Amino acid sequence: MRHVARALALLAVGAVLALLGTGAAQAAGYRYWSFWEGSGKGWSYATQGPSLVRPDDGSVQGFRFAVSADSQDASKPRRAPDFEKVCAGTPAKDGSKRVAVVIDPGTAADAPDGETPPPLRTACARVAKDASSAEALAAVAKPLRYDASAMLCAISGYPATGCGEQVSQTGGGTDGGSEAPTSPTASATEAHGDDGGPSVGILVGIGAVLLLGIAAVAQARRRRG
Repeated sequence: MRHVARALALLAVGAVLALLGTGAAQAAGYRYWSFWEGSGKGWSYATQGPSLVRPDDGSVQGFRFAVSADSQDASKPRRAPDFEKVCAGTPAKDGSKRVAVVIDPGTAADAPDGETPPPLRTACARVAKDASSAEALAAVAKPLRYDASAMLCAISGYPATGCGEQVSQTGGGTDGGSEAPTSPTASATEAHGDDGGPSVGILVGIGAVLLLGIAAVAQARRRRG
């Protein structure tokens, strides 16, 4: 029984180490330009890409460069969506629409190695009535860079290289070339809860192993007594 208790204790330690390992894996994120839609309530993560969204006249569109794991923890633009302020100097014109654009290149902590993020800026794009958010951005922030899958990689040339690469949020280094996700993958949601922590299943499993180990030790002590 002593050997059984020892084995169960080792299993419990292994389960805890596995839990710590999943937490370390969750620290990985992606460096990319996220797309936001502004309103009087603030910023909302866009559910479609900028090439698919057709903003109305008076809309505010935001772009933020940062490292994040998914849409749930993505960094919002650091400027409130204020159409009247951004487009105050751009009068309305028949046959066109005005779209306020907020471009936030993020902080030095999110910048690729060797690059410095340019200052945050806003611009008022006057474009055709059927123009997309991507066309509004192109009107005020060229050059834009896209990858083969039409993912937005750079705005006004920033960053100079890379596109949605995976990085370590703790160390800041690049771990690989995976593209930035727009939502958590199925495997990630199975292993982790909605808040990024371990799932209920993992916690229950570890708790069960720990309880078995404690029970075995207690039984062994009773038999020795």
